Amino acid sequence: MASSTAGQVIKCKAAVAWGAGEPLKIEEVEVAPPQTMEVRIKVHYTALCHTDLYFWEAKGQTPLFPRILGHEAAGVVESVGEGVTDLKAGDSVLPVFTGECGECRHCKSEESNMCDLLRINTDRGVMINDGKSRFSINGTPIYHFLGTSTFSEYTVAHVGSVAKINPAAPLNKVCILSCGVSTGMGATLNVAKPKKGSTVAIFGLGGVGLSAAEGARIAGASRIIGIDLNSDRFEKAKLFGVTEFINPLEHEKPIQEVIAEKTGGGVDYSIECTGNAKAMIQAFESSHDGWGVAVLVGVPHSDAVFATSPVNFLNERTLKGTFFGNYKPRSDLPGLVELYLEKKLELEKFITHEVSFADINKAFDYMIKGESLRCVINVIGD
Repeated sequence: MASSTAGQVIKCKAAVAWGAGEPLKIEEVEVAPPQTMEVRIKVHYTALCHTDLYFWEAKGQTPLFPRILGHEAAGVVESVGEGVTDLKAGDSVLPVFTGECGECRHCKSEESNMCDLLRINTDRGVMINDGKSRFSINGTPIYHFLGTSTFSEYTVAHVGSVAKINPAAPLNKVCILSCGVSTGMGATLNVAKPKKGSTVAIFGLGGVGLSAAEGARIAGASRIIGIDLNSDRFEKAKLFGVTEFINPLEHEKPIQEVIAEKTGGGVDYSIECTGNAKAMIQAFESSHDGWGVAVLVGVPHSDAVFATSPVNFLNERTLKGTFFGNYKPRSDLPGLVELYLEKKLELEKFITHEVSFADINKAFDYMIKGESLRCVINVIGD
């Protein structure tokens, strides 16, 4: 059944970032109808991811403001544009910062999820269909973010970046699957692919690292070693299956030597989730010769250099990289939602805080202070 607002401009509230580091301001915005191959979504819940914080601070890239941030969310389709056939008003969905057009070589490959059309683009602040924004305030365009802009009661996304999910799923829980949890868990399950009883090291115990640990727990790893410079994270990490901990600041030896001594030569699998080049090298060199696999998840500085002896490769260690846990958004996210509904995947333990939409700036405060893992923002206000 068509929505009563289909084809019309919708006025709603959005949390607008007007400048770098400035508190978001709740504004009335106009959201244009979806155009060809686009979907307009009523956002129910959104979560704050570190990527939102990074681009809000705008310290490491070209600032783009005013902008509506947000990319980890769940909602319901309000209306669809021309050409959209697999989604309709009322469908429960997860908007995603990357996409799956279904037509390019990457989408047709079983190995890749890096869609040519909808691959992440942090600089683009408009829709790819016509190069225009769907958001405005008194006629002034407001930029999009990652093709999702979920810090708004309504948003518009390309259909290829919208995953239809089971309507029975609680949107205030599964919203966190559209970024960090899937990225970390997929790095373990889809890329490292640890065998039952294996030993796994996780470098960095933030949200993505704990998601990687959760993947190792699901896979049946016998030892999950957490490495982090902040020992305060260790107790929480036990909930995600981490069995032992190492703080590099408490050791004089290189951490790869410490791990080798604890594990009889190195771990079977190593997952790096910090984006620090030094940690990436440590993760690789911590893997066991002959069969060790290291997976890089964290995004390094653009000038970072990865330096290790070629002998480490010749000794049959494997180094891999991953993007969004190698999940294809539309094809694979519905299955993760089912895992949660079957109680095989635990999401509640990731959610440490919940705030109202009006209090969205508190979510930023919690993250800056290091107090939150995931803060869910109640956009719909139920």
